[in-house]
Amino acid sequence: MSDTSEHIVIVGAGAAGLMAARELARAGRKVTILEARERCGGRIHPLPASEFGYPADGGAEFVHGEAPVTRGLLREAGLSLQEIEGEQWSFDGTKLAREERHDPHEAELQAILRDLKNDLTVADFLRRHFAGSDYAPMRRSIERMVEGYDAADPERASTLALRAEWMDGGHAPQARIDGGYGAMIDVLAADCRRHGATIRLGSVVSAIAEEGGAVTVRCAGGDVHACDRVILTVPLPLLREIALPAAARARLAAADDIGFGNVIKILLRFARPWWRARKENLADMTFLLSDQAIPVWWTRYPGQHPVLTGWFGGPRTTELESLDPQGLIDAGLDSLAAVFGLPRDDIARELVAAAATNWAHDRFARGAYSWATPRTREAQAILARADGRVLFSGEALYRGRDMGTVEAALASGLETAGTILRE
Repeated sequence: MSDTSEHIVIVGAGAAGLMAARELARAGRKVTILEARERCGGRIHPLPASEFGYPADGGAEFVHGEAPVTRGLLREAGLSLQEIEGEQWSFDGTKLAREERHDPHEAELQAILRDLKNDLTVADFLRRHFAGSDYAPMRRSIERMVEGYDAADPERASTLALRAEWMDGGHAPQARIDGGYGAMIDVLAADCRRHGATIRLGSVVSAIAEEGGAVTVRCAGGDVHACDRVILTVPLPLLREIALPAAARARLAAADDIGFGNVIKILLRFARPWWRARKENLADMTFLLSDQAIPVWWTRYPGQHPVLTGWFGGPRTTELESLDPQGLIDAGLDSLAAVFGLPRDDIARELVAAAATNWAHDRFARGAYSWATPRTREAQAILARADGRVLFSGEALYRGRDMGTVEAALASGLETAGTILRE
């Protein structure tokens, strides 16, 4: 269908939806974006600069690796990046020390990964090749990375999908956008509108029906949108809550083979960077790891804002399932007090602003991002097929190394738009 009068409805105004909408609108298609929230961005969640002293990110924050689509979009928009610098520290329960990244078994791990032909879960991989007690620190390090960084379950996560990440030793470049991801979303949304796309906020899609070559999209409030095609870009858990035509519903069953993980994120702004006074050589600390309830923290280094961001990812986030935002903030303060050996009340008195999100509790996300199981590539191929009037797009369907990232969402939206425009 090459008729430029074609009307396409896109469900979701996150990175994938906006990217697809921009490309289609630029090509002359009529585009309507239906977004459940009262803002664009989805799991990109800007927080007020007035509270944190800079445009903080309550959701996605880092640009991981080369990210060519993201970096190209930022150049086009005139937005700059700040590469991440600094040292990684850890707390072993008794003392703080710079993280020792060298593992005596690293060469052995790399060799086995290079020769690995058949996929298996991370847990099975470690049990098969690194079961001895000598390997215990390496197993713990890998499991912590899989659970925390990838928000994945080692019992289900694909070893081959994570191999490239392990092979570079976690040294892929990372950066932040000056102005935060919200600045990028603002540019994308403005571009969509400038090229004629309509963005309708507060539109919760409940059902999609297909009859006689036409598609009808129904929203919870009663609005109905007739169109020629629909692109669904919402997180995987939400797809199961939308009534779909039989063919699309059958394809969606493949999503059971794609992992979807959770993240708890806490931002704490203090009156001063008190951790530097606690230990002088923490001035260049970027990341801080421990086994506390909130196990990962990072600073704004090389920026100087006195903000610590806490992160807890993966299946163990269910341990804090019952906590509301204030409870999460309290857990964060308790964790910092234990790591730095300070009274909790002393740290709390320094607190100026705070925000906390358990993304599993967000009704329009139900979690953070996707990760691969050994069967994910086949599932993605099924979901990405453009063999009907209902198409799926988003970070979960990107088949490159960057699955689960904003880069994946942007690239998937671009691919989906390209598929339509090539017909």
